[in-house]
Amino acid sequence: MTDRVPDHLDLPELTLRGLILGAVITLVFTASNVYLGLKVGLTFASSIPAAVISMAVLRYFKGSNILENNMVQTQASAAGTLSSIIFILPGLLMIGYWSGFPFWQTAMICAIGGILGVLYTIPLRRVMVVQSDLPYPEGVAAAEILRVGSEDDEHDTPASRSGPGLRDILGGGLVAAAFSLCSSGFKLLGESISLWLGAGQAAFRFSTGFSFALVGAGYLMGITAGIAILIGVVICWGVAVPLLTVNTAPVDGQSIRELATQLWSSQVRFLGAGTIGIAALWTLATLFKPMAQGVWHSLRAVSGKGELSDQRTERDMPARAILLLAGLLLLALLAVFAGFLREAAPNLAGVHFWSLVAVCVFFAFIFGFLIAAACGYMAGLVGSSSSPISGIGIIAVILVSLLILGMGSLEPELLALGGGKVAIALALFTTSVVLAIAAISNDNLQDLKTGYLVGATPWRQQVALIVGCLVGALVIPPVLELLYQAYGFAGALPREGLDPQQALAAPQATLLTAIASGIFRNSLNWNMILIGVALGVALILVDLILRRSGKASLPVLAVGLGIYLPPTIGMTLTIGAALGWLIDRRLAKRAAAAGQDPEAFAELPRRRGVLLASGLIVGESLMGILLAGLIGASGQNAPLALVGADFAETAEWLGLIVFVLVCVAFYRRVLGARAPQSPVATRRMG
Repeated sequence: MTDRVPDHLDLPELTLRGLILGAVITLVFTASNVYLGLKVGLTFASSIPAAVISMAVLRYFKGSNILENNMVQTQASAAGTLSSIIFILPGLLMIGYWSGFPFWQTAMICAIGGILGVLYTIPLRRVMVVQSDLPYPEGVAAAEILRVGSEDDEHDTPASRSGPGLRDILGGGLVAAAFSLCSSGFKLLGESISLWLGAGQAAFRFSTGFSFALVGAGYLMGITAGIAILIGVVICWGVAVPLLTVNTAPVDGQSIRELATQLWSSQVRFLGAGTIGIAALWTLATLFKPMAQGVWHSLRAVSGKGELSDQRTERDMPARAILLLAGLLLLALLAVFAGFLREAAPNLAGVHFWSLVAVCVFFAFIFGFLIAAACGYMAGLVGSSSSPISGIGIIAVILVSLLILGMGSLEPELLALGGGKVAIALALFTTSVVLAIAAISNDNLQDLKTGYLVGATPWRQQVALIVGCLVGALVIPPVLELLYQAYGFAGALPREGLDPQQALAAPQATLLTAIASGIFRNSLNWNMILIGVALGVALILVDLILRRSGKASLPVLAVGLGIYLPPTIGMTLTIGAALGWLIDRRLAKRAAAAGQDPEAFAELPRRRGVLLASGLIVGESLMGILLAGLIGASGQNAPLALVGADFAETAEWLGLIVFVLVCVAFYRRVLGARAPQSPVATRRMG
């Protein structure tokens, strides 16, 4: 079954066993993404590992097929993507508005925003998936894995049922989990290592973390983005921070290291925010024409004027069902916002109350539709993992904050409610809906592309996407609450005695909260933001020159992330990207020596690398959640620690040694994958 399933063949797709398996995978990957996103500000695409797990499990059941596997990965992918809501919601705790994550409010925001993201992308399917030549990298890769898995099933024997893809995911997961247990749990291995150099008053920092989840994320990200992040790290710690330390006097008792870290946190990170913001605006500007075309086709489809087809593989959810469901979600959103604002401002009533609720809801509803078209196109162009969701969040929080600020000029009491917290909280809450819509839109068209390539039924896939959003919405609140109670967030610790150094960074939430708070309190560091904007413009020009040469590119968003993220994160991501680059170079040399096509020769090793990298991410993330549960239950910061603080320096060097050895083992394992000499392999090489 190498081509798409023909239209006349109606195979089982939405099955009960598939929905149950999808829900289980959803639980694992959503929890992993929540932890990883809060720790480092990155999430991973779960489509490919979900497809592999689905094929490994369902092959033991009679009648499983490629379309059923596709539905499982579609459901799991949607739920995993919904975890991007963590890029904003922790901000409500950082400003002291929430003291935890109320289950139903959090779940409703996730579910409503996610399902709206699904509905908004349905009318875009034909113009952006079927009629477009956009590459959709993750969608095409997932379709290829599903096809190859189906080909293997046709020649299935008892000896072949060991599921090598699943073994690679499990192997990577066990290695990462064991390292995380020894470092974060037993404290026998360090989590990072730093080297500080001084030149007079200037402070330079060279550091890297030992997170295998980050190595896996960097590997999947690729060398181009890795180099861009490295450039951001160099700009930050090789230029900006040293210049500021030279011109800033430390307070009494403050070391140069402490001063440099403080300057990075309070000033240089806003340089990265400005770069990220202008890069996101530039991306939207370059996509304006296709985005407008997508919106126009969407309106025609919903109004019934678009092209209709009776073919199974062209059947979307009916336009009336879309409109009805969207209307119900709009009412639900009004109810959620009314409840949120009623708790915050019980004395606010009448026209002022409902006008504020209506403005925020309709902003999220309408702006979310425009963002859905933009994110859908960006996902098709550069892939879901590279799409600038953080930049979308920056634009949204600025716009909604200015909108509420404008309403506050008409009703001054609004801005004073709760000591100014209510307006900030409302801006963050509104942005959370936009981010949920953007994240799901960013992923769903990839899934619909996979479905199109394998011959799935679109309306069934869209139902699976909605189910995935509902399952994810139920998983995210308790995981958020567990991680908050165990670790806390930067600037928001749940109780005294927690180590601020162990708090989850939640970088996007920290940034978006700082921007919203700065707008309302007139304290935003505009100077550094504007310098970041100027830097971003210069980098965009460099990127344009490189792209016109056809030899390279410079993802400006990645440079901004390199400035904004801690260096222990940025450098580890770069190491993962460099590892992938070294593997690709080695594979190219082997292919040339063997006289084979490089792409066909590298197909199996690259697939193994993707699965191992996904396993590293999942393993460390799940161990982090397990340790969070132990910390929460015991009330101790390090309940499993076997050594004291005096072992920290030794642990750093031991961690470095083990980290290097595992990276070498990853390199050798990927290169050890050989393409089978089979008709399938021969066909691909030809």
